[in-house]
Amino acid sequence: MVAGSVSGQKADDQAIFRTDTRLVVLHATVVDKSGHLITTLPQSAFQVYENGVQQQVKLFKREDIPVSMGLIIDNSGSMRDKRTKVAAAAVALVKASNKDDEAFVVNFNDDAFLDCEFTNNVPKMEQALSKIDSRGGTAMRDAIRMSIDHMRDKAKKDKKVILVVTDGNDNASMIGLESLVKLAQQSEVIIYAIGLLSEEERREAKRAKRALDALTEATGGQAYYPKELADVDRIAHQVAHDIRNQYTITYTPSNQALDGSFRQIRVVANGPGRPAVRTRTGYYATPDSINKSNGS
Repeated sequence: MVAGSVSGQKADDQAIFRTDTRLVVLHATVVDKSGHLITTLPQSAFQVYENGVQQQVKLFKREDIPVSMGLIIDNSGSMRDKRTKVAAAAVALVKASNKDDEAFVVNFNDDAFLDCEFTNNVPKMEQALSKIDSRGGTAMRDAIRMSIDHMRDKAKKDKKVILVVTDGNDNASMIGLESLVKLAQQSEVIIYAIGLLSEEERREAKRAKRALDALTEATGGQAYYPKELADVDRIAHQVAHDIRNQYTITYTPSNQALDGSFRQIRVVANGPGRPAVRTRTGYYATPDSINKSNGS
């Protein structure tokens, strides 16, 4: 949520007005029934609901907005033979993204390591991604938590995205899934995931899928489960295309109370191809979740 002061002034004897208001900003992906992006819908095609109550859209646009991105890559023992292709796919994602994006790299096993600070220097990212020390367990949730904290402290862009790549169930994190989902919703980060899950270890794969689905669905991202390792490059390009073709929808919530409650969000789009909308499922109405900004 964004708290801002909206002000305006025109010559021609028009009154100066100033109101303090709070805004909710949504980044929405729209696809047809075949999963293809729909990028030409007008504002009139969208309806936004908060806790079932329709909201008035204040700002609407579809443009390629630069993002702050975190690349969070599993470096546990089971990833040893996959890291080279996964690292190449992560670099492909960066190269296919907006030239004004910034990104950092976190490698994790049973601990998380910030191996590259925010940069748009691709060779620096490649160097960080080449740090293959595949050993130990999988602390994915802790790595995501660390990355969200780093986003909050260091990100320069308003739109924030995380891509996590892992091949197994988390077995070493301190933070639980429910707490992490809440933290992700409070931070307004969009999470994408690539799960390279084993068909042999079905119980572990099921747990891992549940976690990745929960995180991506809550934040408006997407989880992918490729059958072949070679598919990660195609998925990386798809994620970049998705991020660069989202609608930005801003509304002033009719309920302005900062009572700490969770506000459920639903966005509906009308148009050909039976469009489906993917965006975050809600937010917590708390003062500490608000970013101060001024607009005019």
